[in-house]
Order: sequence, then structure tokens, then C-alpha cells
Amino acid sequence: MSDDISNLSAVDRAAVLLMTLGESDAAEVLKHMGPKEVQRLGSAMSRVSNIHQDQVETVMADFLNTVGNQTGLGVGSDNYIRSVLTQALGEEKAGGVIDRILEGGNTKGLDTLKWMDARQVADVIRYEHPQIQAIVVSYLDADQASEVLTYFDEKVRLDVLMRISALETVQPSALQELNDILERQFVGSTQSKTTSMGGVKVVADIMNYFDSSTEATVMEAIKEVDEDLGLEIQDMMFVFANLADIDDRGIQTILREISTDVLVVALKGADTVLQEKIFSNMSKRAAELLRDDLEAAPPVRVSDVEAAQKEILAVARRLADEGEIMLGGSGEEMI
Repeated sequence: MSDDISNLSAVDRAAVLLMTLGESDAAEVLKHMGPKEVQRLGSAMSRVSNIHQDQVETVMADFLNTVGNQTGLGVGSDNYIRSVLTQALGEEKAGGVIDRILEGGNTKGLDTLKWMDARQVADVIRYEHPQIQAIVVSYLDADQASEVLTYFDEKVRLDVLMRISALETVQPSALQELNDILERQFVGSTQSKTTSMGGVKVVADIMNYFDSSTEATVMEAIKEVDEDLGLEIQDMMFVFANLADIDDRGIQTILREISTDVLVVALKGADTVLQEKIFSNMSKRAAELLRDDLEAAPPVRVSDVEAAQKEILAVARRLADEGEIMLGGSGEEMI
């Protein structure tokens, strides 16, 4: 039986690895991950099936080989770990991770909200001042922030987004006030420097996760208040058609993470340029099969096409955040 694991994404391989560790060891690993990573791995673990023993062994061997090549392992220095995390994530983002890993800090304050259901977060901030709502929403990851805003009416949603676009930095005292409202201690509240938060790019990222109807309604409302701001947000948004601007290597990286079923549905709503971009970055045989699948596929609902496209966009944004690809055709070549 084949031990090929090329059809498993990196997340699926991680899920297989965790499932072989046993409950307690897997739980220890997950403790050091953020909410998004835990959610992605949890979903992958729930869908992994029909994995053969030889594939499991191959995943393990691949992992051990990777670990064996990591010369930094075993250094055991807090300073080394701090330095690596800070270089990888930036000083602000690394702070919370370092607290959890090196200092045994618990997730508190605003970080707690990232683990909560979007409706719960909305309920927590529903009756707070709009500026407090804006700070909370801008702190969340874009996809969660987008979902939280769907639980508010259009007027509140617009107000919050406009306030986020105007945010640049937040003073520690404001963060402390927010944590008092949440009745939790804010990790890093003793820092004297301001915290970068909000801005037009944050609004654009949040709007990327709205469904097309909500996106159009919000964009129209923003332009009615400030047309220049609306155009600036629109310029920063990354939509499905923009995938055509990603370089070939980036497209190939994305395709390795996407199932054929999702790709077929997503491409039903894509223009010819993007379709050809996808075909050109596949093997001749794979491209022919995908063309056949597209032609044979029955009509699909617009909502299903949008959901498939958003799934692919989420993968593209994640890969961009991880430094694996560059969104857009310009910029320095990755090495």
C-alpha cells in the first residue's frame, strides 16, 4: 500500500501527528498555540479519515527528519526563544506568546475574547461605548471581527468600522480601562508604550470576510460618509479576482492547500483570466481533469461559490501572514 502523503496538506499532517501522540501529549502541544491554530487543527483532526498505517509512519518520519535538521533545538535559552519569536512575530505579537510559553502566563484580557464565540463577544461589548467596541473589534483577527460585526445592526456596524479606520494607537490607560470592563488583567498592561491598533487596513481586512451583500451595504454606507475613505478601503481589500495577481509559485503554494471540490465550486464564479492562471500552475493532466470537472459540474448557488472563494482567500491570507506567499504581483522576489 502506498505511503504517499502528498495529498495531505500541512495542517492534515499536523493533525495526523497529534492524533498519534495521545490525548495528554496532544493537549500539551495545543496549549502553546493560539485560538486560530487550535481551531484549524481541531477541524483537520475531525475530518482526517482513512489514513493508512504506512502513511502515519511516513508523517512521523517526515516530522522526525524535520526536527533533526533544526540545529536550534535543544538550546534551552529563554533569551534565544525570545529573540526568535520577536524576529518572527514582531515585538508586540511575540509578547503574548512569550508570556504563555516562557512565563506560564494564562490568556487574559483581550486575548480571552479570541477564544470566544463571535456571538458571545458581541454580547460582551454590545452595550459598551462605540469607541470601546472599536478597540475590541480591531484587536480581534479579521475573520472573527467580521463575524462579530454581523451581530450588530447596520448603523452600529458602520460606526464601529469608521472608528476603527481612524484608530492608530491606543494608550495603556485605555487598554487598562477596557480590561477593567472585562474584569480581567491585561497581559502587558505595565508597558508604557502605546499599542498600534486599528486603521484603514484593519477595516479592509475585516470587510474581506463579509458576505458580498453585507460588504456592498457597508461600503456604500462608508462612501456616503466619506467617499475617499471608502475608495481607500476598497483599494486595500483583497478579493478572489486578485488571486490572478499572485506569482506562479504563490498560486502553486495555495493550490497545495485546497481540495479539488472546493476549487471547482470557487472557479465556477471566476473569470477566464483567473481560471487560466490556475490551469497554468497545475500539471497538464491535473489541469485537464479540473477543466472536465468544471464543465461537468451542475449549477451551484451563488452563496456556495462565495463560500468556496472565501475559503481559498482565507488560505491565501494565512499563507501571506506566514510569509509563504506574497499577495499581489509586485514586490521583491521571495527566496
